[in-house]
Amino acid sequence: MITKTYTVSGMTCTGCVETVQKKIEEVLGVTSATVDLEKGSVQVTSEHILKAPELQAALGSKYSITPKQDVMQQPPSKSKLQQLQPLFLIFGYLWVASFLLNYKDWNLNSFMLDFMGLFFIVFSFFKLLDLRGFPATFRMYDPLAKAIPPYAWVYPFLEVGLGLLLLMRIEVKMALIATVVILGITTFGVTRTLVDKKKIKCACLGTALNLPMTEATFIENALMIAMALFMLLNPAAL
Repeated sequence: MITKTYTVSGMTCTGCVETVQKKIEEVLGVTSATVDLEKGSVQVTSEHILKAPELQAALGSKYSITPKQDVMQQPPSKSKLQQLQPLFLIFGYLWVASFLLNYKDWNLNSFMLDFMGLFFIVFSFFKLLDLRGFPATFRMYDPLAKAIPPYAWVYPFLEVGLGLLLLMRIEVKMALIATVVILGITTFGVTRTLVDKKKIKCACLGTALNLPMTEATFIENALMIAMALFMLLNPAAL
C-alpha cells in the first residue's frame, strides 16, 4: 500500500469534505482517503502510485489537488484584516447607499431601516449563489440550524423576506422582532465558536467568499441587533 498527502484547494465546508473524499475513493486503486478541511489536505492510500492528474480528473474543476511535496512555496498567510476586506467593503457600500437614500431629508430611523434592509438583501444574494453548499457551513455554528437542518435551507429566503419588509416599510415591528430573534440565535452560536477558538468558515457571505469566523462576524450581527432594538424601544421610529 502507498500513502501520500495532497493539498486540496476549493473546500469551504463539511459538504466539500464529503464530496472530495467520495470522489477520490472512487478512483481505481484507492483504498481510503482522509480529508482535513482545516489543513486543506487529503491523505490517500492506494494499491499503486497515483498521479495527480488522475485525482484531478475525478474531482473536476471545482477543486484543485497538488502533491504535498510538489508545493515549493506556500503563499504568505493573510492577516484577519486582509481576509475580511470583502466584508468591510460591502458594509461600506451599504452605509453609503443608505446615506444617499436619506441625506436630502435626513432621518436616522429611516437610514437604519434602509441599511438593515439592504444588508439582508445583499447578504442573502451571496448565500443563494451556492444554496447547496451554504447549509452545511451554516450548521457548523448556528444552534437552530444544527437542531433543525431544514432551517439552514430556508434561512437565505428569510433574509430576503426581512429585507423586503424593511425596505418597503411593511410590518416593520414584526420584521425588527424577527431580526433580533434570528440574528440573536446566530450570534449565540458565533460567540460560542469564538470562545471555543474553533477555526471554521463564516457563512455570512455564503460559500462564494472564503471568510474566517472572527470577532468581526460577532460585531456585524451585534450591530444589526442593536439597530433593531433601538427602533423597537423608540416608538417614534415605527
